[in-house]
Amino acid sequence: MKVLGYLIQKEFIQIVRNKAILPMMTILPIIQLIVLSNAASNEVKNIKTVIVDNDQSQYSQRLVARIKANDRFVLVSTPFSNQQAMEYMQANETDIILEIPQDFEQVLLRNERPTLQLLANSINGQQATVGSGYINAIIADFNTDVISELVTLQPTASGITVSSRNWYNPELEYSHFMAPGILAEIAALLTIILTAMNIVREREVGTIEQINVTPIKKWQFILGKLIPFLCVGMVLLTVGLITSKLVFDIPMRGSLVLLFGYAILNSVAVLGLGLLISNFADTQQQAIFVAFFFILIFVLMCGLFTPIDSMPKWAQYATIPNPLAHFISVSRKILLKGSGFMDIKMEVIYTFCLAILFNSLAIWSYKKQS
Repeated sequence: MKVLGYLIQKEFIQIVRNKAILPMMTILPIIQLIVLSNAASNEVKNIKTVIVDNDQSQYSQRLVARIKANDRFVLVSTPFSNQQAMEYMQANETDIILEIPQDFEQVLLRNERPTLQLLANSINGQQATVGSGYINAIIADFNTDVISELVTLQPTASGITVSSRNWYNPELEYSHFMAPGILAEIAALLTIILTAMNIVREREVGTIEQINVTPIKKWQFILGKLIPFLCVGMVLLTVGLITSKLVFDIPMRGSLVLLFGYAILNSVAVLGLGLLISNFADTQQQAIFVAFFFILIFVLMCGLFTPIDSMPKWAQYATIPNPLAHFISVSRKILLKGSGFMDIKMEVIYTFCLAILFNSLAIWSYKKQS
């Protein structure tokens, strides 16, 4: 244990001497968290809309006014022909064209259903799909209001009332959903990069040769590298949590002790992967390239931007060896839902297995010459 203590002390001295690590532990995660939580949003707003009102009646104008009142839409123009509207579409100046037929009000007054034409610019598939959904919801509400005005219900008839409520994020604050995920991403990915460069840097400087001729065991060497950067990861998580609370006022309904306990386990798995990469890389550039290869896969398949349940089955299974996916899931469950240990037990089991696998491979692959 004394040998391990000396190794840990050496690593902390190197971390303190490295002027780049301190900003990466404080300033960099704060900037990333603030910028990404505001910018990296799947929420669809400012949908550019063109409405062709061929009827110009009271009811058609009420429908147009209802769409204009919705803050998710930006009314670009109200031309008088479909040909003029298509010019906006071809110029990429609109996302949606809604055409109201000429006999819109007459069909409504005859207690029939008029047909509206909705054209969506599907170059941006998400904007088109979600925007069309918003328009359809507005039309459905408008249709319900018109029917209640035109149709006299029987006194004994009873309608169905649907009351909806949003749990865990009642105000639908997107930053509350994104901040815990981005926080987990920053804490995990920065530690991967730092550890992937660590052994390679010593190999380039030449200090690794001095360690190789000592009686230090391989597991002591790897553990001596892991523990200091584990502390760095916890500092990153602490800074991110404080920033998230002060800037975004994210709820913290669950146990922070449980969150930090899982974060330690997840960091051990991530650090093991970083050390494994460092063992096989000859230069820091190689280590960074290999680390970014895994980082891109982890980020794209972690559920931060695309729900894992929406992925193909093979992709869902591929997220099991992704420690970042488990970290994001756990952070959202604990912070937003107030989940306990039994709610995250599967993530804990998967992460524990990954920690054992990555660190065992890191110890096995480290080539020590005595």
